[in-house]
Order: sequence, then structure tokens, then C-alpha cells
Amino acid sequence: FSYTPPSGYKALNTFNLPTPTIVNGANYMNAVTWTGNSSQVSVGFDPDLLWYKARNAVSYGGVVNSITGDDVYLQTYTTGSETTYSGLLVTNSTGFVPGTVFSSNNYVAWNWKAGSGTTSSNTSGSITSTVSVNATAGFSVLTATTPASYTNYTAGHGLGVTPAMIIYKERSGTANWWVWHKSFATPSNALQLNTTVALQAGTYFGTQTSTVASFASGMQTGLSVGFVAYCWAEVAGYSAFGSYTGNGSTDGPFIYTGFRPRWVMVKRTDTGGYAWVVIDTSRSPYNQVALSLYPNYSNAEATSDVYDILSNGFKLRTTDPANNASGGTYIYAAFSESAFKYSLGR
Repeated sequence: FSYTPPSGYKALNTFNLPTPTIVNGANYMNAVTWTGNSSQVSVGFDPDLLWYKARNAVSYGGVVNSITGDDVYLQTYTTGSETTYSGLLVTNSTGFVPGTVFSSNNYVAWNWKAGSGTTSSNTSGSITSTVSVNATAGFSVLTATTPASYTNYTAGHGLGVTPAMIIYKERSGTANWWVWHKSFATPSNALQLNTTVALQAGTYFGTQTSTVASFASGMQTGLSVGFVAYCWAEVAGYSAFGSYTGNGSTDGPFIYTGFRPRWVMVKRTDTGGYAWVVIDTSRSPYNQVALSLYPNYSNAEATSDVYDILSNGFKLRTTDPANNASGGTYIYAAFSESAFKYSLGR
């Protein structure tokens, strides 16, 4: 700069941006890859939510959490109940050891840190919940039992702020995965993680608050059955949840997140037939990302969904209607690799 900025002003550069609460997103959310064997997979922390999927083979993957245990998993493609598989994997303070059930295929695991295995009882809602919480990272794992009648109910999440996204699944019986997102114009509506349907109008969720997650009878299929809910709140510089409108062009919309994303999940909401799309910089470490996985499908990795991962957000570079149809509406969730203040070019 040729001149010193006037009093009360700062030079226009990223160094002068506010310092985020979370400088290194990998301390709380990390995506890692490995080839199936029984050796240690380094995550950097003890994951409270571990979501894994094969990359190069037909596989439905699974979701494990620290409350229900390492041997218990649910699959996001199905309405089925949870399964116990002894020796599935073992989490530890720096990651996990996959069991022998994992073959020689290539895998990815998306990991979130809550209470590092520490749980507490929460009585803030109409039903008592068990929670593992990390308020700094805006994430909690919540387990509880549905009421003995078909009714609306609430459960404490422990975040201290209102969630921006909730993923819910009954652990037994036949039940959809339900997703609530702050971008829904009608808060009671929902998406299904296990299907390609559009946004469902109905009474699936209630009004979320800083103390409780609110659920409605429309998604309750079992009486007095266990369920799990993953609750995320937005944390500036680390996580972002929002919506965008597609333009059907390879010069697609830019979505500002305030950080370089490590992980992005997108779902079209205005019409059905389109999968949930997940990208991450563990599998695609450079700006152009073209390796996608679909939580509601068994498909191996695809290359049709092209994104630019940028220092402060992401930009669509595809005309695939699952990501960028002209006039299409989409929701997204994103987690940080590095805050904009510290992002470097690649």
C-alpha cells in the first residue's frame, strides 16, 4: 500500500479479517481415506460421528456414533433398523481401526467431534435425551426414546444455540431418515436422506430452539423406540448451512461460506429424482472437485459433479441437475478446511 490507512480503518487484506473461533477445522471435522485393512486410520481426534463409504465398489456404507457404540451402525440408503456387527471398527483418541469386514477396497470416512465419548443426560425437552456435545464446534449427538403415543415431542440437544441442520433416524423398525434444514420456508417440512424425493410438506419437525430439537408426529413410526439425531449449529468460519438457486451453466452460482470447504453436501429440494451429493477435499485435494458420493445410493464414486473449491466458498461448474439446474433450488451443508483469513491458493 502507498499510504497508511486513515485512523479507524484497516488495509483490505485477509489478515485483517476477524479471527475465527475455530482456526483449524480438522480439529473438529475431518475427511480421511484409507484402503481396507486393520491398521490405524488417523483422524486427529476421537470421532463421535463416523460416516464411512466405499469409493471404488458398490457399497451402502454406514454411520457409527459414540453413544450407541463402535459395533452399531445404520445405513443411510435404507429404512432398516440399526445393525450390530462385532469388531466393525474401534475408535480411539486419534482416529479408528477398521475391522476385518473392510476389504481391500478404497474407503472414505467423514468424522465429527462432539464430546469425545463423554455423554450427559439432558432433561430440557418433553423427553429425556442422552447427548454428546461440542458447543464450540456446534455439534451434538442425541439419543432418546420416542413417546408412547403419536405426538409432537422435544429433546434437549445441549448446543446452547439453535441448530441449523438435524438428521434424525429411528434405530429400530422401518423408518426413513429425516432431515431438517434452516433454509426450509416451512419449518415443519423435511427431506429424506435415504431417498431422492423433493422437500416433503407435512408435520415432521417443530420449531427448533437454543435448548431443544423439536420433532413432530408425522415422522414417528414407532412407539417407545430409540432414535438418534445429529444436530449442527452454524459456527462462523467453520460451518455454513444455506440454499442457492441453480443457473444450468458450467459458470454456475458461487456460494460464499467464509472458509475453504473441506466437505460439502448438496440436495435439490424443488423436485424429486435427484440424489444427495457429497464432495470432500480428502478425495479431491485441489480446486476442481469431481469425485462425488451419494449417501442414498450404493454407487461407487462418480465424476459428473464438478465444483470449484475456493478460499471462501464453492462454485458450481456443472450442468448436472442434481447440483445446478436452471431455476432449481438446493440446500447445502459445508465444513471448513481453513478459514478465509488463513486460506492459501492451490
